[in-house]
Amino acid sequence: MKLIGLIGLLAIVACWIPQTLEVLKTGRANMKLSFLILYLLGSIALTIYALGDAIFVTLNLLTTVGSAINLYYKLLPKRTGPAGVE
Repeated sequence: MKLIGLIGLLAIVACWIPQTLEVLKTGRANMKLSFLILYLLGSIALTIYALGDAIFVTLNLLTTVGSAINLYYKLLPKRTGPAGVE
């Protein structure tokens, strides 16, 4: 069962990696604000709830970080100069 949990952890975290890398590259998150806020709150709550289970704490902690990064850039996007030049 731990193996199934690890596979699930890797699959869910892998979904956030391309999105977060794109956000870090562009400095903007093109996701709905309500989604990011709810995902962050849900991840925090699940991290606390999962204390004692390393797989679920790791999963929820990593998705909390990913959603927090996306939310940060949604609220405070990088500013660009004329014609998109930084």
